[in-house]
Amino acid sequence: MHASLPAPLPVPAARPEAALGDFIARHRRLFVLTGAGISTGSGIPDYRDADGGWKRVPPITFQAFTGNDLTRRRYWARSLAGWGPFAAARPNAAHHALAMLQRQGRVSRLLTQNVDGLHQRAGSTGVIDLHGRLDQVACLGCGLRLPREGFQRQLLERNPGWDAHLATVAPDGDADLEGVDFAGFDVPDCPACGGMLKPDVVFFGESVPRARVEEATAALHASDAMLVVGSSLMVWSGFRFARMAAEAGIPVAILNRGRTRADDLAMLKLEADCVQVLPGLAGSG
Repeated sequence: MHASLPAPLPVPAARPEAALGDFIARHRRLFVLTGAGISTGSGIPDYRDADGGWKRVPPITFQAFTGNDLTRRRYWARSLAGWGPFAAARPNAAHHALAMLQRQGRVSRLLTQNVDGLHQRAGSTGVIDLHGRLDQVACLGCGLRLPREGFQRQLLERNPGWDAHLATVAPDGDADLEGVDFAGFDVPDCPACGGMLKPDVVFFGESVPRARVEEATAALHASDAMLVVGSSLMVWSGFRFARMAAEAGIPVAILNRGRTRADDLAMLKLEADCVQVLPGLAGSG
């Protein structure tokens, strides 16, 4: 039988952040889950609108990447164009606020759906990168991992002039390239075994590594509350932790601009900009 959740907290109309401040003050071991909404303030676009729907064509699937040579060339060509702005992104005030809350002993563990590494750059430690990191490239054959910066140089060397194409920055290091023939784009193979290289991130249609899920699950159950920041939780890999928390009687608070899949599981929901709200809470001591 599932534990019952406390009744939802009233959210003050004048200062809605006060309710979240009270929630954080009452729960000293916060399990924090973050999504794309925390990084939009750093210039990285997100995928979904306020209703949780796709703003653009959904991301490439693992099956399409591995099963079609032209699709793979197209992915890497767009990634070549999008990597520069993505790599140049810097942590914003919300990333720094969560790092400060962790230093104050309020955050027990931080789980992120993002692949940008901005939490680590802001100073958060022990971050669980649920969907991996885009700054690494992995071989699907032998498991070799390479820094993306070096792989980016290889892409540029093999495809001179591609960096001159006009592109619009898209989520997660992607870019929109229109009217371009990708057939001649040259993608390096693994230098160790000749296998296929892909970003060291979890694509749609691919499973999150079991060990990563188990680590996050243990961290959740060692916490006394869950805080969701900037995620619609529309994908199962993130939503499962909110459902787990609700089933275990662990109170859930959500700070997100727009609808989330876990709205009916939360005891507190704030529709607000995390970059505006979190710094004041972290600085309150």
